[in-house]
Amino acid sequence: MKKTLKRAARSALAPLVHWLPASWRFAAYSRAIRCESQLPDKIVFKLAETCEELEACFHLLHEAYVDAGFMQPDPSGLRATVYHALPTTSTLLCRSGDRVVATVSLIRESAMGFPMQRIFDIAAIREAGGNIAEVSALAIDRRFRSASGRILLPLLKFMYEYATLKFDTRHLVIAVNPRHIGFYETILCFRRLAQRTVSHYDFVNGAPAVGAHLDLGTAPAAFARRYKGLPPEKNLYHYFTRTPLANLQWPTKRFYTTTDPVMTPALIDHFFNRRTQAFATLRLRELMLLHSIYDLPDFKNVLPPVPEDAPRSEMRRRTHRRFSVRCPGEFSTRQFGIRRNFELTVFECSATGFRVHSANRLPAGSAGTVILELGAADWSVMRVTVLRLGSQDRHIALIRIDHDDLAWRKFVGALGKASTHGDLEQATQFV
Repeated sequence: MKKTLKRAARSALAPLVHWLPASWRFAAYSRAIRCESQLPDKIVFKLAETCEELEACFHLLHEAYVDAGFMQPDPSGLRATVYHALPTTSTLLCRSGDRVVATVSLIRESAMGFPMQRIFDIAAIREAGGNIAEVSALAIDRRFRSASGRILLPLLKFMYEYATLKFDTRHLVIAVNPRHIGFYETILCFRRLAQRTVSHYDFVNGAPAVGAHLDLGTAPAAFARRYKGLPPEKNLYHYFTRTPLANLQWPTKRFYTTTDPVMTPALIDHFFNRRTQAFATLRLRELMLLHSIYDLPDFKNVLPPVPEDAPRSEMRRRTHRRFSVRCPGEFSTRQFGIRRNFELTVFECSATGFRVHSANRLPAGSAGTVILELGAADWSVMRVTVLRLGSQDRHIALIRIDHDDLAWRKFVGALGKASTHGDLEQATQFV
């Protein structure tokens, strides 16, 4: 009863905190901060990969959303949206022993976009460049919500490190209930989007929502200013950027890919056709985009068919599929008899070329040699030509492959054959 009264009091006072001066708001919210760097071994943070892990995450999310009034109870007891089915979505979890006690999802922008862009204008964020991901589907088992130092803060640290180190994400965006925005602004350094509060957000059963944004490129400096002089147990800057946490488990990958798809055709069929009716409620455009994203035969068999009379404008097909990666390398060319070398990073590739970002502009039209690190033990050396620079960002360049090598053919062949990040190693053996 005492705990229930405390939770009720905090919930009632939360909207009032917004009207306090900034220093008072920080003092109020920071009282709940306790950064624990030594956690019990039974607590693990990882990517949800198996059917059992995903089932537990979707069930936990369902219970939390029903409790908050963000959705009506579903007969399945799960909340699984079409965004969870995308290869550009990663669902992270916290497990205490054999029990999943917390989850959060990162939905990176794809052809289908992400939920909040339906109601919030993020054009200014796109103009800044870099990948955008929406933080969504955060839920904590009610029995563990008071243990923020062991569950919530480590989960947010895991999300922060995953987004910056593994997911190639520059911007995080979020749509939250107005009574929770103070936490994200004050503690996590999010900044509100220009629009006012949206009074009816369909994605959460018509509840009001506030949009906010965190630039991960400038976040460390913002955290350093916000937490300057605070002790380690209250300092999220040190906790997020400098404190190692042994309980974090990272996906094992051979290549430097930046998405971690886990949805096999069997899992998609299980969660979105059989356990829930998520696919049955798709709009035509969403269905066609889903077919364009999953353009392999095994996936086509578990997706709802596209009506024969539907326009095909959304089902764009490329001769060569594109893959999201983050491979460092060096481009070498000769200009006016002088050898010039440029460091670069490949962030998107296909069998015939790739797009790169470089600190120094590449010379458009020049031919040369590129050396790429495809993974910890995989390298490629190829002859290439710089076709053109980006129209808005001149540090981005499109490069054509003139003569590839076996390592590159195995690399893109494996990416094309693998449906999940976990079977890349096996796919390589058959290329």
